[in-house]
Amino acid sequence: MSSIHSLNHVVVKRDAAIHRARVIWRRLSAHATYAISPMLLLSLWAWVAQSGLFPPQILSSPLDVWRDFLMLLESGELQDNLGISMVRLLAGFVVGALPGIAFGIALALSRSVEAYCGWTFATLRQMPTLVMIPMFVLVFGVGETLKIVIVAKATFFPVALATCEAVRALPRAQLEVAQLLKLRGWVLYRRVVLPAVAPGIVTGIRIALSRSWLVLISAELLAADSGVGEMMQLARQSLQTDTVMVCIFIAGAVGFLFDRILRGIERSVLRWQRA
Repeated sequence: MSSIHSLNHVVVKRDAAIHRARVIWRRLSAHATYAISPMLLLSLWAWVAQSGLFPPQILSSPLDVWRDFLMLLESGELQDNLGISMVRLLAGFVVGALPGIAFGIALALSRSVEAYCGWTFATLRQMPTLVMIPMFVLVFGVGETLKIVIVAKATFFPVALATCEAVRALPRAQLEVAQLLKLRGWVLYRRVVLPAVAPGIVTGIRIALSRSWLVLISAELLAADSGVGEMMQLARQSLQTDTVMVCIFIAGAVGFLFDRILRGIERSVLRWQRA
């Protein structure tokens, strides 16, 4: 009897080990799958750079770009310009996101706001931010105010639209219950509206942050004396393609990091809402 029990115990342990091995293998396979396309692109890039189809001033090799990246890190130039861009992004994002949330809630709940501002909002949000840069330059100059205004404009409309749609999707039953409980003003927003629309707001913030980062880099390319975009522009004028590629990869990496972080926050908010 004891031998049968020991055999069953061994079988259970074996099955558990096999299951763990399969789980680990699936996870490794998933991560390996994610790496396939970047590795293919990197290999193609290296092959084209070594083939001589383009001169080094036009297309640097991956190794040259890596060396330049290390040199920029060692000199501190990359960190300084990236830090300046991050400060601009944060300032403009706060200036655009907070009013965007407030306006989105008001547009969804107030018929007066929708009547007076609905069409104007729908028209202005269709205007590309990059197209408006020349006008912003005439009004605000080329100083720091220009970058903050551009980021704020690129942030305000996606956040306001996402907030408005989230509030409009709010079940009327929740608002009716809140009215029966005599919840008014800020108490109504804090206890009913904001918790219900938080996932939609986070989604709007995620989309707006990615767009704002791209718009900021574009604005720095056109009118700036510092920042990642300005660093890229100076490198282009000097035919330093390796530095241009470093800036491109940094811009992409920062945007990807923002997206992944906010997707994680979005999932956490959804779990909190369901709980």
